[in-house]
Parts: sequence; structure tokens; C-alpha cells
Amino acid sequence: MRAIWKGSISFGLVNIPIALFPATRKEELKFRMLRKTDLSPINYKRVAEKDGKEVPWDDIVKGYEYEKGKYVILKDEDFQRVDLEATQTVDIQDFVDVEEIDPMFFYKPYYLEPQKGGDKAYVLLRDSLKEANKVGIAKVVIKTRQYLAGVKPEGDALVLELMHFADELADPGKLHVPKKLEAGKREMDMAKALIGSMSAKWDPEKYHDDYKEAVMKVIEEKVEHGGEDIDEKPKKAPKPTKVIDLVEVLQRSLEQSGKASHSKKRSTTKRARTTHHRHKKAA
Repeated sequence: MRAIWKGSISFGLVNIPIALFPATRKEELKFRMLRKTDLSPINYKRVAEKDGKEVPWDDIVKGYEYEKGKYVILKDEDFQRVDLEATQTVDIQDFVDVEEIDPMFFYKPYYLEPQKGGDKAYVLLRDSLKEANKVGIAKVVIKTRQYLAGVKPEGDALVLELMHFADELADPGKLHVPKKLEAGKREMDMAKALIGSMSAKWDPEKYHDDYKEAVMKVIEEKVEHGGEDIDEKPKKAPKPTKVIDLVEVLQRSLEQSGKASHSKKRSTTKRARTTHHRHKKAA
């Protein structure tokens, strides 16, 4: 795995050399645009708006539109003129309690790896953040943009999680959501009972991208049939719940949840008995 950025973390007079690595991976299904008649791939070209001519990479520059139709060109040297120290530093400005930060602010994590000479200070920051239950709020410049970011411990590693600035979050007050309407006691009790019956310990391995897997199944079936269409009707989406049926729907949900839980327990017990029988037989 290659580092996407190298610099340092600074807080007070402490400076830790680090490298930044992606903490997530996105495996999306990739589709090519094809011409319908002969399945020839469609290519995209960099075309100038003025005359429609294709432009080679060497002739492309970065421009900022300061007035309608008027641009100022920025070269690599111009970006380098910005305070170089600031662009290479994760500058922690405050330490904030984890519980105080709305999760909405966080959106993209990166792993921080200490570089030569930074191990001791890295461990000091990681462990002190754990004990204090704090997040270091920092600013960092990656490529040509400054980000707000949180520095927080994750196991033995430190994570830099990019954050939204306050003005980047949309105002939920503009949404037309019910404010004065209150749920009835019976519905609330049943809803809480349903939540209780469906509660489980967090297990990230339990959840999969069902849509991606289903699309891959369709692709595999079409490949097996030589690319021909498969005569199968699409599944209908479930109808939204009607308000008048809410109690009945909650009741049915509770019953189904109970059956699913009972079935899961039976399956677990059966597997345990089978394993015990095999061990006993082997002994």
C-alpha cells in the first residue's frame, strides 16, 4: 500500500513525522458505455468548448474563473507559494471530547503511520487520546484543498478522519419533518419491543452489499446464456406502510422477529449438538 501524503502531526511543540494511507476501499462494479449495434466501447475525449477540438494533456492548465468568462491560470509553482509548512502538517488546534462531536461531521478515514524517529511521540499521542477520550481537531492541506480533520486512536493506529466544515452541512431545519405530531403509547411500546427483539451486538462482517451481489448474479447468468436477455420479471418493491395499519404492521413485525430469533437459536443449538456428537465420536 502506497502513502498518498507525507508530512507531520503537530500539537504544541510536539512534531511527529507521518505518512497517510487510505483506511477504506471501494469495490464498485465498473460498466463500460458501448455502442448498441456492435458493442464497441465508447471513449471520452478532452474537447475544447470553443472549437470542439481534442486537447492533449500537455496543453491543459488549471484556471480559476474570477469573472464570467475570465480566468487566471494557476501553475504548480503558484500552489507551492502557499505556506509550505502548513501544507505538510496536520496542525492540531484543539482537543475535544468524542461525545461532543456530531458523527455527521466525519466522512472519510485515513490511517496515519509514523515515519523514522516518530514512534515514541506517535504512541504518546495515541495512548493519551485513548485515556482522555478526546479527538484532536486539526487542519490539513491535501493536494490543493484544506480539510478539517479529527485525529483519533483506532486500536494500535492513529486515524485521520476528514470532516466537514460547519458551513458544508445542510440545515435540517429546512426539511418538512413532523414536529408537533406525537406517537401513541401503544405504538411506542410495540416499536420499543420490536427494537429490543431485533437488537444485536455490532458485527460488521454480518453485513454485505446485497445489491452488488445480486447484480453480479445477473451478470453471471447473462454470461452463461451468451449475453442473451433472461426472461424473468423484476421483483416489485414493497408498498409503503399505511398509517392506519401501523399497529397491525408492528404486531406482525414482532411476530416475525420472534420466529426468526427462535429459528436462529434452534439452528445454533443444532450446530452445537452436532459438533459435540462429532467430538464425542472422535474421542
